[in-house]
Amino acid sequence: MSNRTYVIGVGMTKFDKPGSKAGDYPDWVEEAGSKALEDAGVPYAEIERAAAGYCYGDSTAGQRAVYGLGLSGIPIVNVNNNCSTGSSALLMAREAVKGGLAECALAVGFEKMQRGSLGVGYEDRANPLGRHTDRMAELRSPEGHPFAPEMFGNAGRDHMQRYGSTPEHFAWIAWKNHKHSANNPYAQFQDVYTLEEIQASRMIHEPLTKLQCSPTSDGSAAAIVASERFVDEHDLWDQAIEIVGQAMVTDLSSTFAVDTDCIKIVGSEMSREAARQAYEEAEVGPEDVDVCELHDCFSTNELISYEALGFAGEGEGQKLVETEAVTYGGEGPVINPSGGLISKGHPLGATGLAQCAELNWQLRGKADERQVDGAKVALQHNIGLGGAAVVTVYRPAS
Repeated sequence: MSNRTYVIGVGMTKFDKPGSKAGDYPDWVEEAGSKALEDAGVPYAEIERAAAGYCYGDSTAGQRAVYGLGLSGIPIVNVNNNCSTGSSALLMAREAVKGGLAECALAVGFEKMQRGSLGVGYEDRANPLGRHTDRMAELRSPEGHPFAPEMFGNAGRDHMQRYGSTPEHFAWIAWKNHKHSANNPYAQFQDVYTLEEIQASRMIHEPLTKLQCSPTSDGSAAAIVASERFVDEHDLWDQAIEIVGQAMVTDLSSTFAVDTDCIKIVGSEMSREAARQAYEEAEVGPEDVDVCELHDCFSTNELISYEALGFAGEGEGQKLVETEAVTYGGEGPVINPSGGLISKGHPLGATGLAQCAELNWQLRGKADERQVDGAKVALQHNIGLGGAAVVTVYRPAS
């Protein structure tokens, strides 16, 4: 048998505002993991390894969470890669299967977050993002706003200054994603706003208003990854979705170079290189992608990622907005049919696996009102400052 890898089951909880969700993170992982196992039609006893992703929690929280699914003694690795943690766990599960260490592996992500903007957890040691924030401060003076919207807002300012994009372009992206989320029962927010309401919401860091920023969230998501042999032996071909390309890239020298800019500091070049590698492995190009879950932690990052992922040329991301190419009925891939991070929510460790779940439903034709007609190639983009970008390409099993 080959070393081809497949997602055979996915599951997730609804994402909720921190403090409003019943239960605790082990309950949420049990729900998401049980749904993924049920979706795959396999018992937990078939799982040979697990990767559990989270950013906020004590050591071995992954074990505490996964134990709710079973106690079989399998290796469970805890994963923390900032906002790309969920996709990093997926990559680890795939690598275990692809490398012959397991026939069937579990990737699960979860987060129990505090309300409000992200902050620094430990102030008695080097800040993991210190090089990034220091380099950005050399380009644009800090304004005392929360660091994440300030960094991604500055990236948007650079794009506007250099390429002529406008605050209205970024606001439209948020409008689109909120509109998409109205059909997603798992989304934290399902409210539809007018473009004027998006623009009139509280300014966080220009050009980003509150409705253009992803919220903190509680929740969990999971995926089961299996080998070709396992899929064949369990006759799962009708639901198996192949991971045909996947790559993780960390910061390049361009992030901190003399000629860097705020766009590169927030990870555009990581995303660009990860996409290049994933496309190459999958033997497809951006023009082949039908549906994409893109890391829209802020509306500005969605636009600059259009260019990094090859959907638009450098400095031309706003053209996809002007032609409404990236929503239903447009000429480009439908981007963030789930509502994206902005509206679906962003429990850091779960985000990448929630993206995986959405794209598997899309490629199986099971996305209900969110379904992208004829979707055959899907792209997932998940990025974490500090940094890691993970890009994954999926196709239905052939």
